[in-house]
Amino acid sequence: MKNVGRFRAMSSLCRQQAAYNPSQSWKLLAEAEYWEHRALAETSSHFEECNADRSVYTQATTDVNGSRWKTIAAA
Repeated sequence: MKNVGRFRAMSSLCRQQAAYNPSQSWKLLAEAEYWEHRALAETSSHFEECNADRSVYTQATTDVNGSRWKTIAAA
């Protein structure tokens, strides 16, 4: 996840440089979008890995007494 911070910092730097260099702003803004895309991909990848690690969920189910717990496997 620390790569996300680095990618966003690079994106911010490119946007700042674009403000000071109008002649190259199109190139710098494109590069900023590239870094932002990498940050989003890294975040998405991290959460997909976290969700894949969950293999068992605990779900509350009630029986006649209303006090039974059941563990089910993730689909």
